Amino acid sequence: MARILIVRHGETTQNSSLRYWGKTDVALSEEGIRQAERLGDRLAGEKIDFVFSSELQRAVKTASIIAEKHSREVIQVPELNEIDFGDIEGMVYKDVTSQYPGVACMWQSCDPDLQYPNGESLPDMGKRVAVFKQKLSKYSKDDNVLIVAHSGIIRTLICHLLELDQSSRWKFRIELASLSIIHTYPETAIMSLLNDTSHLKE
Repeated sequence: MARILIVRHGETTQNSSLRYWGKTDVALSEEGIRQAERLGDRLAGEKIDFVFSSELQRAVKTASIIAEKHSREVIQVPELNEIDFGDIEGMVYKDVTSQYPGVACMWQSCDPDLQYPNGESLPDMGKRVAVFKQKLSKYSKDDNVLIVAHSGIIRTLICHLLELDQSSRWKFRIELASLSIIHTYPETAIMSLLNDTSHLKE
């Protein structure tokens, strides 16, 4: 397989740092664009052969800003779309705990079988991310693949790549506009960087 560079999109006009936005197609804010540009500067000296993103504009825009420096096409794939949060789309944590205490309880217990009310389940999301992970197997050890996606997707993909149980997804913090790097081999995968945001510092 390849060297995988994993990026979370930047901040959005609807405050992705505070609210649970899944399938809702919110745009990058001015701050999010600045964050993406900082990422682009950081990765400008890297060899990037392929760029994938979710179909949601916050990821596509982040990926496009980075890809432009490498003259690469952004390949949009539905498997990387964020989970559908259903009835809690757009809520903040406090609202979820008061209106959907069952969801909050499953979060707190790190339940891998969580089903969002009128939304998607974690197992279903895990299956589609596994489909994308299989697509990565065709790339060689000399390829550098950039993936721009969302917090839940990234944590799930990390578990798949490192062959961790999906309950471990709760143990990773993935900040907006962060960079993580995983080196993949035929027999294993090694994480060399996790949730780095040093490029965002003034």
